[in-house]
This record gives sequence, structure tokens and C-alpha cells, in this order.
Amino acid sequence: MKIVVSDCDHESMKIEKDILAAAGLDFDHKVARTEDEVIAQCKGGNIILNQYGKFDDRVFTALPEVKQIVRYGVGVDNIDLEAATRHGVQICNVPDYGMHEVSDHALALMLSLIRKIPATIDQTRRREWDFRQMAPIRRITDMTIGVLGGGRIGGLFAKKALPLAKEVIVFDPYKTELEAATPGVKQVDFEELLSKADVLSIHCPLSDETRGLISAEALKRMKPGAIIINTARGGIVDEAALAEQLLSGALGGAALDCISKEPITQDSPLLDMANVFITPHMAYYSEESSQELKRKVAEEAVRFAKGEPVHYPVNKPAV
Repeated sequence: MKIVVSDCDHESMKIEKDILAAAGLDFDHKVARTEDEVIAQCKGGNIILNQYGKFDDRVFTALPEVKQIVRYGVGVDNIDLEAATRHGVQICNVPDYGMHEVSDHALALMLSLIRKIPATIDQTRRREWDFRQMAPIRRITDMTIGVLGGGRIGGLFAKKALPLAKEVIVFDPYKTELEAATPGVKQVDFEELLSKADVLSIHCPLSDETRGLISAEALKRMKPGAIIINTARGGIVDEAALAEQLLSGALGGAALDCISKEPITQDSPLLDMANVFITPHMAYYSEESSQELKRKVAEEAVRFAKGEPVHYPVNKPAV
């Protein structure tokens, strides 16, 4: 089978090259992100290793040779899954490569916001010494931490947050045994999540169902002074509405590792707010997770090329 890397901005492809070569396979490395670029550059490819390139019905129609796409990452919102399934294309991802990194990043952002760590560091760098400027700071053990999405990462975040908080509550309509799997976690509906959470950490995928889920109305139903952490996907939170609630003082702060349009525009009001932390979509990153991702992408391609069952199927192709 012919393997094509539609796009990958990593410094090296050595890990993939070594794994594929050991299986007698090679690849062409392209830089194709738009639909037109993918169509023009990926012709003849049977297996596509994909990072940001867009795949929709038009692309699948133009590239009938494509049989598998393996995405560098967890989210597959740049791929039309319904179209892929109709065209008989197996979509795979790597859902477990950065679980600890993302949950740790969310936890670090949460603690930094609550304890106002960056502000205190800025203060001492100015040669000032007055903790009273940081008031008020709340006790974490009196807080309720809410988790939106109880999958691999959300579940891991909930477990890590349990010893810190008064309680941890989770909303996920597709996970019915969260309380049994994680003793101490309480499963709630969406309204209770919004109304009770002092901290809301978002860990659900971006889909038609979740796009704009944390809307202006949802934000207004949150507790006064609540903070929001998003290490999942931009687009789940209405960022304009979030800015309004922060400016009004209704919410206490936000920490975002992902923005609906990346990189964030320089005129975004969020960039000028002291109670907003923005990191450059890096929650998944560590040296170890990056190497694991590359290895698992290549191994999944090898399995498919050999006719073996894949480990991380996202869909069930029609043909």
C-alpha cells in the first residue's frame, strides 16, 4: 500500500520512517491542509497519516484510493466521519497518548488560577511584596470541581482532582458507570454541573453536539465567581460570551489551551485580562507523549497495511 503523510509539522519523521521501513513500507511527505491541496497532493495514497489536512465528501470522492486515515492526535474534527464511512475509509486516531499531560495541564491551570500564581510572580518581579493584593483567594477543599466529559482524559482529571476538592462532579451522557469506576465522583446532569461547579474543566470532543455547548446562556447559569478550564477544543466555549462574563465580574477567571481560531487573534479581549491564562495548544505535549504519538500513528498504519485489526478505530466503514 502507498502511504502519504498529508501534513505534519514535527521536526523529524524518523520514528515513523523506522517503523514503516521495518514493515517494508515507505511514505511521501506532503504539506497539504486545504481540501484542494489534499486532493492535488495525496492522489494514489491508500493510507494517509494526517495532522491538520481537511477531508470531506469532496476529498473522498476525488481520492477513491484512500482506505485509511490515521490522525496525529485525539480529535478528528477535521475529518467528515459520515463521509469517510460512506466511502469505506477507516478513520483511526491515537486517543491515549497524552492523557496524563492534558489532565496535568488542566490541573496546573486550575491551581494557578485559584492560587493566582502568575500574578504573585509578576508582583515579586516588580520588587513588591504584598500578598494582600491577591485577595480574595478561596480554599480549594471547599470547592466543587465540575468535569464536562468523562472519557479517558476527563476521567483521569477527575481522579487527580478528587483529593483536592470538596467534591468532583461529572457530566457525560455517554458514560453511565463513572461513579462505579471512580469512587467519590458524582455523576450529574448538565444543569447541575453548571449550577454547582466552582471550577468547570472541559474534556469533551468537538462535535455538532458540543460545538457552542458552553454558550452565553450556559455561562449565565454558572455560579458567581466560577472559573473555566478548557484543554479540549476551541469551539466548545463561546469565547465572545466568555469575555463578556469575565469583564462583568460574573465569572472569576478562565484558562484556555485551545481557541476556536488558532493562533488567537491579537485583538482578542481575552489577552488583556489578568484573570485569563492562555497557553498555545500545548497541553498534550511532553517529549514522551510526542514520541508515543508518532510511534502509535505509524504502528496503526502498519497494522492496516498488513490486514490486521486496528487498535483505535473511530468509525465502522460501510464497505
